[in-house]
Amino acid sequence: MKKLIALLCMLAVLAPAPAQAWGFYAHRKTAEIAEANVSPQTRAKIRELMRSEKQLGTPDCALSDLEDASVWPDCLRGSGWRWAYTFAWHYRTAPICEAFNARANCPGGNCVTGQIDRAHRVLADESLPDAVRLEALAFMVHFAGDVHMPLHSGDREDRGGNDREVDYGIVPSLNLHWIWDGPLAERAISDPADPVVRRYSAAERAELGGGTADDWGRESWEISRSFVYPTAFDREDVCESELPMKTALTQEDIARGVPIAKRRVQQAGLRIAELLESAFAPGPLPRAER
Repeated sequence: MKKLIALLCMLAVLAPAPAQAWGFYAHRKTAEIAEANVSPQTRAKIRELMRSEKQLGTPDCALSDLEDASVWPDCLRGSGWRWAYTFAWHYRTAPICEAFNARANCPGGNCVTGQIDRAHRVLADESLPDAVRLEALAFMVHFAGDVHMPLHSGDREDRGGNDREVDYGIVPSLNLHWIWDGPLAERAISDPADPVVRRYSAAERAELGGGTADDWGRESWEISRSFVYPTAFDREDVCESELPMKTALTQEDIARGVPIAKRRVQQAGLRIAELLESAFAPGPLPRAER
């Protein structure tokens, strides 16, 4: 009976929510990391933009601080078809058994990496209305989080792991993508003895930061190819034969994934801070495409 109760409790906690990109908890942590690592001047400019929230016309999706911004685009996915054109912007999947091609699978920039770059240009363009720049800020912060979740650059054939049924420890029948989006990421960043939200040293920022959106997408793709799929299916070479549609992650598998998930959250937060600093930097910047 005790085992049954424990299982039911875990199911209640881990029951899949409607499709979300990198669960709200992880996204909010990336925003907290970013805010802890930007300058006071950048924080002030973010607060100033937030005054335009009502002009966006999204009363059910708050956008009053950086944490709200980190989950705002996911909230929009439950707001009807007004925002349907943005749904493909959360990912950029690619075949894991072919050579990586940074220019593929992003028609017209309509993928996560293309939209990070676009949103950064819009945010940096002070000639645009504050509401337009605030929307861009939210998309940039959110998508910079998404691109660090390995399966947002996972295998195109299974929709980044969404089609792979996976038992997560004793919890049955989740999917591989959702596990990395939710419970695995949450476990990775919930250790009170080693908090991820803090001011990072210059050496840590140099190690964990830097790069372009395309670089970050490639990192996630390589993690998917070299760790996520081989671990989930207990195969060193996942390309030698077709993978089954159902598998299981052991407690050992989960423990091995935790430090990887944690590092990706840290990298996302520090890189978001860099994007914000560069967008709000003084001096002339190229105007965004209208």
